[in-house]
Parts: sequence; C-alpha cells; structure tokens
Amino acid sequence: MTMNRRAFSAALVAGAAASLLATRMAATSALVKARNIVLAHGLFADGSCWTEVITRLQAAGLNTTAVQNPLTTLPEAVASVKRVLDRQDGPTVLVGHSFSGMIVTEAGVHPNVSALVYVAARAPDAGEDYTALAKTFPTPPASAGIVFDGDEGRLSEAAFLHDFAGDLPEAKAKVLYAVQQPFQKALLTGKTTQAAWRSKPSWYAVSTEDRTINPDLERFMAKRMGAKTIEVQASHLSLISHPDEIAQLILEAAGAAA
Repeated sequence: MTMNRRAFSAALVAGAAASLLATRMAATSALVKARNIVLAHGLFADGSCWTEVITRLQAAGLNTTAVQNPLTTLPEAVASVKRVLDRQDGPTVLVGHSFSGMIVTEAGVHPNVSALVYVAARAPDAGEDYTALAKTFPTPPASAGIVFDGDEGRLSEAAFLHDFAGDLPEAKAKVLYAVQQPFQKALLTGKTTQAAWRSKPSWYAVSTEDRTINPDLERFMAKRMGAKTIEVQASHLSLISHPDEIAQLILEAAGAAA
C-alpha cells in the first residue's frame, strides 16, 4: 500500500507529537515545584497586561516579575528576559503571551527555568520560519490592522478593539489601546535557534475566539510540543478577560495548583 506525501507528513508529525507527549508526561510526573514566575508580553502591549494574573499569582505566594519587552529585535527581547531569569532564586516558570512565545522558546533553556507556559502564543521549533508556518493556516483578521510609521508598527484602533481585545469591555480595551507599545519591523525577522519546549515540561492555553493568531495554529503548536493544553473561550487577551484560568494554568506548571 502506497502513502501519499500529505499522509506521510501527517504520520511524521503524529509520531513526533506522540514521542514528545511521552517525554512531556514523564517530565510532568516529576515536576519541579517553583516559587518564581517570569511573565513576558507580546506585541501591541506592555508588562501591565499581566496585572490581573499577577494579582492572583502573588495571592498564591509566588514571586512574580513581568518583563518589559523592548519590542526591537528578538535577540534584545530574549536578553531582557534572560536578565530577569538570572535574578531568580531557584526554579522558575517562564510564561509568554502572543509573540513572546518566541522568547519563551529561546530563553526557556535557561537553567533556572523549570517549566514553560504559552498563552495564545507563538511556539516555533528551532530555526523555524514562523511566518511561513502561520501561512499554512487561514490569516487572522488582526493582521490586516497592522499599520507602520516607517519601521515602527502598531495596531489600528479598530483592529485593536475588535480583533485583539474583542471580548473586553470597550472602555477597558480603549485604555489598553492608549498604552499600546509600537514594535520594530526587525523584531519580526528573528528566528529561534533552540526550542526549549523539547526539553522542558510545557503548558498551552488556546484562545478559541482568537482573531490575532489562528486558534487552529495554536492547537497545532500545542499538540506538536506535547503540551498540557486547555482551551479558553476568549479573545487573544485571555490573560485579561480570563485571568483565573490563566493563573490556574501557571500555578499548575509551578506545582502549586490547589
């Protein structure tokens, strides 16, 4: 019996996912308890987007730090996270939202990192062209709302309110739009050189109503890495609209879930 190229590729992906899942299950069964959490934000945001999650993690007694991603180049963004990881005393859960999944994937090999959490985030393999991967899925609506002033990019107000923060009250979404941080075009050209999720236990929160990253792409990446996965009926900003679910996932990765 012959197998066409698509079926063969699917079989390879399924086999790889099964192998990674077995590795992940073994790693999770011996999960290292962590009292430190480091949070990284993505495009169109700053560290304050984690406020609701931080409140819950601190209430659980965890030392929590939100990194201010410079949004300039991938190496500079990774360096900003590594500096924070260097300061942590003991095992640390590294968490990334959206674009910062690139940072988590690269910086997550840091010896202080005990586990990884991706929140509606990019999760490339080492050296993978994420843009090319994303193009194998339908383009999400928010992509059409990115506008540039020279090399500086941001989301239009309409795209921010409807495609980025679509399940937040409009007044709150407008406040977040007002503090939106622009990113440099060079940031989007970076590629990871290593994939921490291949060696660290990983968790993933899929946003089922995401209009910024295709939810099926999120599911593909989560399955490929063998991550413990939850689905949240949320926009791209699940960390703001559903902080209880996101905080609980992080607590689980830290070995501190109730």
